[in-house]
Amino acid sequence: MSQLWPLPTAGILAAVIASAAAPRLSAAPALSAKAHVCLLRGKEARTGGAKTGASARHNFLFHPRIPHALGVNVHFINPRPGEMRMLAAAGFHWIRIDFGWSATERSRGRYDFRAYDHLLATLERYHIRPLWILDYGNPLYEHGLAPATPAARRAFCRWVAAAVRHFHGHGVLWEMWNEPNGTFWSPRRNVRAYIKLALDVGKTIRRVAPHALYAGPALAGMDLPFLRKCFQAGLLGYWDAVTIHPYRNGRPESVIADYRKLRAMITRYAPRGKKIPIISSEWGYSSRWVKSNDAIQARYMAREFLVNLYQGIPLSIWYDWHNDGSNPKNSEDHFGLVNFTYHPGRTPIYTPKPAYLAARTLATQLAGCRFVKRMKIGGADDYVLLFQGPKGKCLAAWTTSRQEQHVVLPLASGRYRLTNETGTKMRTILAQANQIHLSLSHDPEYIQNAQRPLEKRTHP
Repeated sequence: MSQLWPLPTAGILAAVIASAAAPRLSAAPALSAKAHVCLLRGKEARTGGAKTGASARHNFLFHPRIPHALGVNVHFINPRPGEMRMLAAAGFHWIRIDFGWSATERSRGRYDFRAYDHLLATLERYHIRPLWILDYGNPLYEHGLAPATPAARRAFCRWVAAAVRHFHGHGVLWEMWNEPNGTFWSPRRNVRAYIKLALDVGKTIRRVAPHALYAGPALAGMDLPFLRKCFQAGLLGYWDAVTIHPYRNGRPESVIADYRKLRAMITRYAPRGKKIPIISSEWGYSSRWVKSNDAIQARYMAREFLVNLYQGIPLSIWYDWHNDGSNPKNSEDHFGLVNFTYHPGRTPIYTPKPAYLAARTLATQLAGCRFVKRMKIGGADDYVLLFQGPKGKCLAAWTTSRQEQHVVLPLASGRYRLTNETGTKMRTILAQANQIHLSLSHDPEYIQNAQRPLEKRTHP
C-alpha cells in the first residue's frame, strides 16, 4: 500500500493496530497506523469531540472517506483480549451494537451505563465510533413488550434522555430500534406504535442534545410502505439519516435500484433544504447460504462496500464480526468475518475468513480516498470505480457478467500495481500508449500507480 499520510509519532504508531492475519495469509497488509491515526487527526476525524460543532459531527454523512465509511456489527460489550485489536486492524471505524433498555435500567428510574462506559473507552482507544441501537422492551414496563402506551413511551424517553446526556460529546450515532417492521417489535409489527415512539424519542433527543446524531428506522429490507408512513408522520424532521438493512441473496449491485426508489421518497418528504443520506446499518452474506462459500462471501463483502460507496452511502455496517457458531448446516452461524472459535494467547485470536481479508484490503488500498465516479468503461455489467486520495487516483474494477470482460483503462504510461480483493495476490502491469488492457472478473481488483512507495507492513 502506498504511503498516503505523513508519518505520525512513534508512540501513536506503536499504539495502533498491525496486521492480524495468520502468517500464511500475510500478503494482505493491515490498515497502517499512519493511515488510521492521521485520518482521524484532521477536522473530519474529530467529529465526536465535545468541542466540535454540529457541522463537523455530521460531516461524515456528506463527505465519506475510507476508512471512516466502514463499520461492523458486534454482539459484545466486553471484548475479549485481542478482539478490538484484530477488528481495528481490518480498518473498521464504526461498530454497531444494541444499547439495550433492559440491560441499563434494571430498577425504575435508575440507569447504569458503566458497561457501555467501559466499551466506549475501549473504542476510543482504537479510534472507533459507536452506532448504538435504542431498542427492545423492558420487563419493568408492559411486561417487556415494545413501548406502545403513553406511560411506557415516557419511561423509554426518560431512559433515552439519560443516555444521550451521559454520552454527550462522544460522537455516538443513536439508531431508533432494530427492524421494527419485523419480529423485533413485539408482540407484533405495529407501524403506528413505532412512529409514536420514534417521534417522542426524536423530540427528547433534540431537547437534551440538539446536535446529537439520530437515525432510523433500521428497516429490514426495502419495506417502502413502512418507510412512507414514517416519512409522512414527520420523522425526517428528526432523523439525520435513514438506516436500512438491504439483505438479499443475489449480487450486491441489485441494491442500486432500491436506493434510487428510497432517495426519491426521501426527497419527497424531507423538510425543505434538509439533506438526509441513507446508511446501510446492517447487511451481510452468509458463507453457508445455498450456492455460497467463503470465497463468494469475500467477493460480495468487497462489492457490497464498493457499491455503497458508489451510491453515496456514507456508512456501511457489515453483519457480522464473527461467526455465531460452528454448525456447517446452520447458515445463520456463518455471517462472520472471522470464525467462531476464540484462541486466547494466539495471534490472531480468531481465524480470519477470506471476507476479513477483503475488508482489510479495501481499507488499505483505498485509505484516505473518496469516491469520485463510475467510469464509462465496458458495458452495463462492468464496474470501474475511480477514487481520489491525497496521493492520487485509485481504481476498483470488476464485472457481474457471467464471463470475464476485456476492458481498456485510460491510464498514463507507466507501471501499475494490481491487488486482488483479499490482498493475497499482487502483480504489476505496464501501461503503454496511455492504456492498460485488463480482464475483469467477479472478484474486485484494485489498481494503483506502482511508482508510489509501498507502505511498511507490520504484524502484531
